[in-house]
Amino acid sequence: MKAPTTLIIDDEPLIRLSMVDALKAVGYDVRAAATGQEGLQILNTNAIDMLITDLRLPGMDGLEILHLCKQRSPRTEVIMITAHGSVDTAVEAMKRGAYDYVTKPFSMDELLLIVDRVARVLALRQENLLLREELEDKFSFQGILGKNDRMREVLEKIKLVAATDSTVLILGESGTGKELVANAIHRNSPRRDEALIKVSCAALPESLLEAELFGHEKGAFTGALRQKRGRFELAHRGTLFLDEIGEISPIVQVKLLRVLQERQFERVGGTETIEVDVRLVCATQKDLKKEVQQGRFREDLFYRLNVVPVRLPPLRERREDILVIAEHVLQTRAARMNKTLKGFSHGAQELLFRYSFPGNVRELENMVERAVALGRQQEEVQVWQLCGFSACPYLGGAPQEACGFCSEGLTGKRDRGEASSSLAAARDQFERQFIQSVLGRVHGNRTEASRILGMSRKALWEKCKRLGVSSGRTEHDEG
Repeated sequence: MKAPTTLIIDDEPLIRLSMVDALKAVGYDVRAAATGQEGLQILNTNAIDMLITDLRLPGMDGLEILHLCKQRSPRTEVIMITAHGSVDTAVEAMKRGAYDYVTKPFSMDELLLIVDRVARVLALRQENLLLREELEDKFSFQGILGKNDRMREVLEKIKLVAATDSTVLILGESGTGKELVANAIHRNSPRRDEALIKVSCAALPESLLEAELFGHEKGAFTGALRQKRGRFELAHRGTLFLDEIGEISPIVQVKLLRVLQERQFERVGGTETIEVDVRLVCATQKDLKKEVQQGRFREDLFYRLNVVPVRLPPLRERREDILVIAEHVLQTRAARMNKTLKGFSHGAQELLFRYSFPGNVRELENMVERAVALGRQQEEVQVWQLCGFSACPYLGGAPQEACGFCSEGLTGKRDRGEASSSLAAARDQFERQFIQSVLGRVHGNRTEASRILGMSRKALWEKCKRLGVSSGRTEHDEG
């Protein structure tokens, strides 16, 4: 990636020229301005990746420049330059979206370290953008994401079978995206301009399901006040998606088998034979072969349904897709809520990767949507926002029984091969890095760090001691 285009705004000529020379010497493309107004004109006419601005400027201060910059270019990262007595204002600037700050007087080496960190963030963001574009082009299909080898095979199979009229049986645990696959098959089939009708077989009792699928005549049963067309009729020339097909009763199985064999049926209580042209897509989380062996599912119907089986792997078996899906959901949900978030913190990424996701993709989507709802503008998603508990144990609180992350650690289970001890390690790693980051920003000032972290100085000292973090300047130094 090319060096970030950088804009420096400072009204002191010597400092401004020194920063320009230092950044150009290490390969940055640098623009400079002496006033906020001049800097905003450059921002309006150029793609600026990084902005370094003094807090105190004539006519327009750095906070106002930060606000206008984030309005016009939310992804531009801002470094604030502040005098020694304005640390509180600089911290406020970071809450408003600044990446970091440097206090005058500063050395160029100190500034270059911060600039290098920003450049790494920008490079990672660009890499993620390119990866998403690659995924959308190569590893996605109608909203189904996956670079895992098994998922790539599934995507290729879906693309091939979509162009046919073959019956498809989608297999997979709850939440793996079976309905999404059915949508993709229909939208890419020759029947795409006709109806896609969906029925949840598990949601209806036997008597109602039969009438729902095949329709009924007036007076066929108590409450049948008029004739009603069934889902097969409504799906004529289109696609019918039967979810949880393993739940249908033996009587409905017989009628369904006849429709598949002869393409015709009678409404409940009727004698008229109705012919239909329907492409059938079914889904189940049950093992239908076992259901056949145990006599609960007709063998001849199973073979009629199992023409093209599509098996979706659970999320725990495609871990390389977790962050890809999470990032995609984060972007779409954040846009829907008019928020701009900076992705997932290291601790949040670690926890997402290690969690077993018993609810699969659906659970991941809900978790990320919760994090977006609780997230703050221009900040990274944190662990507690994923689980939804402000007293999250990863922030020093008590474990929560209702939290999926906590429950794995509480029970001591190795849920599908995941060790609970890894969650504790992820928490410690997250806390260690976060505290080190805050202490670095305030130059080791424990009083200031404890205020930002929302904890007492004693609690900060004890946590630093436990995690092996250098706890900053002594009380005497701070005075």
